[in-house]
Amino acid sequence: MIQSKADRATLMGWGSYATTAIIYLWNTPTIMSRRNPFYSYLGKEDHLQHAVINYLKAQYPRVLSIHVPNEGKRSPFAQYKFKYLGGMQGIPDVIVFKQNSTYAGLAIELKVAPNKPTANQTDFLNKLSDSGWYATWVNSFEDAKNIIDQYFADDL
Repeated sequence: MIQSKADRATLMGWGSYATTAIIYLWNTPTIMSRRNPFYSYLGKEDHLQHAVINYLKAQYPRVLSIHVPNEGKRSPFAQYKFKYLGGMQGIPDVIVFKQNSTYAGLAIELKVAPNKPTANQTDFLNKLSDSGWYATWVNSFEDAKNIIDQYFADDL
């Protein structure tokens, strides 16, 4: 069953290029701002994360992947509850729960240039790497897309 515009593009023989183009066009500011009044409050990193998650859903629909909502300011009670329930700082933005022939999973911290990961984020990426994951950070959609594709092609 065809479930998305990306599926239709793939079935029509347009392949990956069309999928990427559809994701980009559907998520343009003009279209998105007409659909949701909160769109104008989103930052550049939010748009990057949205694009990466949509790419994963379109290209690898059977793979379990999530964005970890770990950012944002919290009230003192929310901070306490976050830690009390086992929340941790530094967890990467995108987690892919699918092992390939080399790694147990894929974790990507997304940053918009010129930003770099915090010390907590770098430490968590290192811990994931030590646990058999491919864990990295990127500054662009193209870099994230390339890493994702290489990961699923066992080319990392």
